[in-house]
Amino acid sequence: MKAGKARASIRVVFSALRSFYQFLVIRNILDTNIIKLIDLPKAEKSLPKFLTVKQMETLLENPRSVEPTKQAPVWMAARDEAILELFYSSGIRLSELTSLDVRDLDPISETVRVFGKGARERICPVGQPALEAISRYRSLANVHAGPLFINKSRQRLSSRSVWLAIKKYLQAAGLPADLSPHKLRHTFATHLLDGGADLRSVQTLLGHASLSTTQVYTHVTTERLKRAYGSAHPRA
Repeated sequence: MKAGKARASIRVVFSALRSFYQFLVIRNILDTNIIKLIDLPKAEKSLPKFLTVKQMETLLENPRSVEPTKQAPVWMAARDEAILELFYSSGIRLSELTSLDVRDLDPISETVRVFGKGARERICPVGQPALEAISRYRSLANVHAGPLFINKSRQRLSSRSVWLAIKKYLQAAGLPADLSPHKLRHTFATHLLDGGADLRSVQTLLGHASLSTTQVYTHVTTERLKRAYGSAHPRA
């Protein structure tokens, strides 16, 4: 049964079998649920996908090449650039970004206030390029209060609209279009760790309740170190 099957597929099948056999036990058709005695393979932990620094720079530059139209005025491209810059600069979640109000951003302290999972509040640093992009967008779109990122109807921008915009820019930049906004969060974390940031700081910036959630990114950087070692060391 296991031949050619991924671990996740095997676990799904056995979960269904366990439920079925448990039903047979409840109906007194069987005495015991024998499926419970079978050890399942551990769930695979896939490494998070992320963009390289060069790929990220290409993506960030893409909105600037968009020609404004009546349907897509210049402030919309500026908004999209600000969104990409903020994603990469702060590592916030998609839901956190679309929930931002103008008052949550503090250009003086160069931070943004974010309400994450479980309504936990955290303060994230924001880099100068992101602050400048947001300032330009706000000036062009005349956004001074309420939702930070708005749509053409001047309502709060939806998560779906952000996802579709990012997909459009990924395609235009020649990058994999299946990279979701969450992959920009992976990119943020990976580049921080590659740059020497400690795991606890990255955990705080990402808003992870547990350090174990953040530790998946160490596997990414470890794999990169192994490749560098393998190609550079004469006795590797």
